[in-house]
Order: sequence, then C-alpha cells, then structure tokens
Amino acid sequence: MNSRMIGRFVLIAVLAAIGLARPAAAQDWPSRPVLVVSPFTAGSANDIVARLVFDQVGQQIGQAFVVENRSGGGGIVGVASVVHAEPDGYTLLLSSAAMSSALILHRSLPYDELRDLEPIAMLGAQPSVLVAAPGKGFKTVAELVAAAKARPGELNFASAGIGSASHIAGERFRLAAGLQVQHIPYRGPVEALADLVTGRIDFYFLPIAPALPLIKQGEVIALAVSTPKRAQLLPDIPTIAEAGYPNAEYLFWGGVSAPAGISPTIVATLNREINTALSTPAIRDKLLQLGVEPTPITSEQFAKFFAEDVAAMIQLGKDANIAPTD
Repeated sequence: MNSRMIGRFVLIAVLAAIGLARPAAAQDWPSRPVLVVSPFTAGSANDIVARLVFDQVGQQIGQAFVVENRSGGGGIVGVASVVHAEPDGYTLLLSSAAMSSALILHRSLPYDELRDLEPIAMLGAQPSVLVAAPGKGFKTVAELVAAAKARPGELNFASAGIGSASHIAGERFRLAAGLQVQHIPYRGPVEALADLVTGRIDFYFLPIAPALPLIKQGEVIALAVSTPKRAQLLPDIPTIAEAGYPNAEYLFWGGVSAPAGISPTIVATLNREINTALSTPAIRDKLLQLGVEPTPITSEQFAKFFAEDVAAMIQLGKDANIAPTD
C-alpha cells in the first residue's frame, strides 16, 4: 500500500471519527455543569426565576446548572458573552423582553438577536397592572381615558426608565387609546411608585407582585392588567383588552436561549426538562407568588414569539418616537 492510499485511509478514519463524535456529544449532554448567564443584577425577578427553575432542572437531569450574573450595558454584556460562546449546550442565556427593547434603545448592537441566538424555552411572563392613586378618582380605564382626552397633554404616566417594561406598557396604552399624555421616566420603580402614591403621577404600569400589597391596602387603584388573559393573582381585575384596548397588551417575558448552532437534540432535551420544571406544582406556586405566570411552550413557539416581539418593539420605537440612548 503506497503512502497516498495510506493517507486516504487516515483521512477517511478522521472524518468518520468526527462524524461519530458529534451525535455522541449531544447524546452524552450534559456531562459537566452547565452555565446559565443572567444579564441582570442578582436578585432581580428574572434572576430569581432562573435560579428556581434551573435548580429543578438540575435535579431532573442530574447535573448542576450554575446561574452567573453578567450585568452591564443594559444586558448587552451578558448577551454578547453567550453569543460568542461555543454552541455546545454548556453556555445558556437567560433571555427576556429587555432584549427586544434594546433594539430601540441602541443604534447598533454587537450581535443579531434573531440570527445569533437559538430560542429554547420560555420560562414565564410577568404581567403588569395599570394603577392610579386613589385621589385621582379613576375607578376604570374608561374614566382615565376620558380624563386624559378632556385635558390633552396634562396627564402623565411614570416609568422605571426609558425602555423599561413600565415605559413600553405605558407607550402601548397611550398609542392604543390615542392619548396625549406626558411620559415621566424615573431612575427606578421605587421613586416612580412614591410619586404615584402621593398624586404627582396620574398612572403607572407596575409588576403585579409589588403592586399587590398596595392594591389590598387601598394605596393604589388597579384598573387593568396588561396580559391577554386575567392574572391569577388579580382575577377580578379586567384585562386591558377587556377595557377596550387589545393593542395595549404587553408581557415582560423571560426565557432561555443558546448560541446559534446548538444541537437540535440538546434543544429538545432542554425544552422538555424546562417545561417539566415549570409544570412542577412547587415551582409553579413559587413563580405565581413572584407574579410570574409559567409559560411552557415548544422551542418553535418560543422562536416565533421572540421574532414577533422584536418586530413589535421596532414598530413601537417608530410610533412612539423613542430615540436611541447611544
């Protein structure tokens, strides 16, 4: 056998080994701890949700899932680190609605969210509730809208900052109802809520969990929830669609993604195990207490939802004239 033939046999053997290694790697996954990058600060709602869910997933699979916070740049730092990681299933991203809104806050991003990431599973949605101070006299959305239209430009709404969930929800409602109201951005939800309670602010979209005790104590009046269906923690409060404004619906969602190119086998396994965790009674109850409604769907459904959310945010940025911050 001459050297040329030997070379060919070696090449064929190497290619065969590579071909066999790929499915084996996917089948053996995970053989070591999996990193889940959270582009948020520790203790945020999405961060808590990820730790609860992945602790359960780890117990189901028999391997540790380590949640690591890499905040900065409004989430860009954490997302970029995952985009450039190996698509081997050992680096995951805690994705969220903040990724969609980033497209209207920044002129450019160091990645393409739809091209560079593979949606795996949706964890849940955090409904917001439209609230007003008791002194304003608004008992329904119709009364708030009537007051705003009677005094164009005089009413205002608060947000926890430009591009925040409260800002996006407020803009969607303003546009859907055709209102001329002023947006007042605050440095955070605490300051915004304080001015709402004292009457300096007319209305505010607040996550349900922190709003619930204030509603029960009568410090704020709940007018509607931002979800397509009524929230389990506020079953007596109508949806914004029931109030007549279906285009004002908004969900701040959380999910899991991976670098593009990840094995479909690993995606299917992760989606199945995450959905199993979300359906576990103990996990489901804890998430509901946090104001998060578990949303077990397929990876294909999540990919479609994400693409539609990105398109909706880009359109909202144009309609609401939201200027990039950089």
